[in-house]
Amino acid sequence: MNRKHWRILPQAPPSFFDEFSDLPKPVVQVLYNRGIRNLAQAQSFLSAGKGLLHDPFLLPDMDKAVARIYRALLSGETIAIFGDFDTDGVTSTALVFHGLRTLGGKAIPYIPHRAEEGHGLNLPALESLWLGGVSLIVTVDCGISSAREVEEIQRVGLDIIITDHHVVPPAMPKALATVNPQRSDSIYPFRHLAAVGLAYKLIEALYSTLGRHTDESLLELVALGTVGDIMPLVDENRYFVKRGLEILNHTASAGLREIIRCAGLSPGRINTEAISYMLAPRLNTTGRIAHAIESYKLLVTESQEEARELAEELERKNSERQKQTEVTFARAKAEVASRPSGDPIIIAGSEEYPGGIIGLVASKLVDEFYRPAIVMEIGKETTRGSARSIPEFNIIAALTQCSELFLRYGGHAQAAGFTIPTERLATLQERLQNITSSSLEGKELTPCIDIDMELPLSALTGDVIRCMERLAPFGQGNPAPVFLSRGVQVVDRRAIGNGGEHLRLKLLQKNITWYAIGFDMGKCAGEISQRVDVAYSLTTNRFAGVEALELNLLDIAAAE
Repeated sequence: MNRKHWRILPQAPPSFFDEFSDLPKPVVQVLYNRGIRNLAQAQSFLSAGKGLLHDPFLLPDMDKAVARIYRALLSGETIAIFGDFDTDGVTSTALVFHGLRTLGGKAIPYIPHRAEEGHGLNLPALESLWLGGVSLIVTVDCGISSAREVEEIQRVGLDIIITDHHVVPPAMPKALATVNPQRSDSIYPFRHLAAVGLAYKLIEALYSTLGRHTDESLLELVALGTVGDIMPLVDENRYFVKRGLEILNHTASAGLREIIRCAGLSPGRINTEAISYMLAPRLNTTGRIAHAIESYKLLVTESQEEARELAEELERKNSERQKQTEVTFARAKAEVASRPSGDPIIIAGSEEYPGGIIGLVASKLVDEFYRPAIVMEIGKETTRGSARSIPEFNIIAALTQCSELFLRYGGHAQAAGFTIPTERLATLQERLQNITSSSLEGKELTPCIDIDMELPLSALTGDVIRCMERLAPFGQGNPAPVFLSRGVQVVDRRAIGNGGEHLRLKLLQKNITWYAIGFDMGKCAGEISQRVDVAYSLTTNRFAGVEALELNLLDIAAAE
C-alpha cells in the first residue's frame, strides 16, 4: 500500500472562494489548481466554447499553404496526403482527405508501412508518388525531421507542404510551407495542437478563404487524434475534444459506429477514457502489426458492410497485438532484471522485439520502474527505437543532444522515436546513460499523485458531482479531480477479476457509504487496515445496464 508520493496542492485564497460563491468549494479549488485565476477564465473554461478557437492564419506559413492548395484545386492537380501510422496520423489523413474531396479536389492518401519504411518521409515513397502524377504533397503528423528528403524531392519539382506538431529540429526542412505551432517564430497563441487539430486548422483556413464553413462533424476525428496522442486538453484542444465527443456520441460515420460496437461501447457514453483505452488502441493496432491504411479505410468508408468487415478485422488484430505486447514486455522486463540495478534509464533491445509494439513495451517499463525507458528492435544494419519518459526527464531533449548519431528521430518530451545505424548503439547507450545520470542526479524518482483537495466522503454530494462534470473533458493537462479522504472505515474488501488482480472495497465514513475499485491492487487486499486514507477520483461503474458512481482508488494507506 501507499505506493506513491501524495502531494496536496496549495489551497486557494479565501478571496478566490468568495469570488465563486455560487460554485461548490471542491469545484472552485479544482479550478484554482488548473490555473484559473478570475471569473472570465472560469467562464471560458467551464463553457469550453468557440471562444477558445484561434485564427488559423496566425500559424506560420498558413497563407502559403492555403494559396498552394487552392492553386492545386483550380488546376486539378493530384494532391497526396502523407500521414503517419498512429491514431493522430490516421485521423489527420482522413480529415484532410475529406476536406479536399468535398471541394472536388483530387486527393490520395499515403501512409508508410511502419516496419518497412518507418516514421516520416522517405525518398522511395516520394519518388513513387511523383512518378504517379502527384505534384503536391501535404504532410500530416510528420515531415519536420525530414530536411534531406524534402530538399532532394523538391529538386524534381514536387512541392511539399509540411503540417507537423512535433518539436522542430535545428535544421528545419526548406519546404514550400512549414505549418508548425512549435516553430520559434510562431505567433500562434497555442503550441500544443495535435496533428489532427493542425489539420483541422488547415482545412478551416482553406474553407474560409473560399467563403465556406468548415464541416464541424470533422471534430470527431480531432477528438480521437487529440486524446489518442495524449495532447493537453486545455485552450483550443478543450473545445475540440468537448465538441468532438458530442459529435462522436451521435456519429454518422459507418466506420466509427462499427468500431464503437466492436469495442463494447454505448453511443452517448463515450468519453476521453473510452478513446484512450478502447478506440485509439484499436485504430493504432493496424499500424503496429499490419498496415495503418486499414484504419484509414475504416474512417473514410461509406459502406456499412465494409465498415463491419474492417472493424472486426481490427478487433482480431487488436487481440493479437495485446498478446505480442505481453510476451515482449515479459522478455524486456527479464532483460532489465538481469542487469545491475541503479541505471537511471532503462534500455532494452532484441532482434526479436516486434517494432510495432516497442513503444507500448517502453510505456509499460516506465509504469513498472518509474524510469525513462527505450525499447529497440535491433537489426543487422539499422535499429529502431521507441522512447517513453517520466515528467522529470525530457526524452526528446536528450535525443537531440545525440542527434548526429541518428538517421532520423523526433517526438515530444515524454515520447519519441529514432532510427540509428546499429554500429552506433553502444555510443548512444553510453551517452544517454551519462545525460540521464546528470539530469536526474539528486532527484527522488517516485510516482507522485497531485491531490486537488482533502475532504470527507460526505462532501461528495449530488450538487458537487453534477458541477464537477462541467470540468470535463479530462485528460492530459486537465486530469480528473483527485481527492483525499482520511480515516475511512473499510467495511468490506475483496480481490476481484481474473486472478484477483483488482481490489474492491466498501468504505464508510459518518454514515456515508461508497464503493471503490482499485485497479491492479488486488494483491493488497490482505494488507489493508480497518481505517485507511484513500486518494481517488470519481468514476462510473456500468454493469448490466445499471450505472453507479464509485471511487477510483489511486492509492491507499493506513490511517494515522
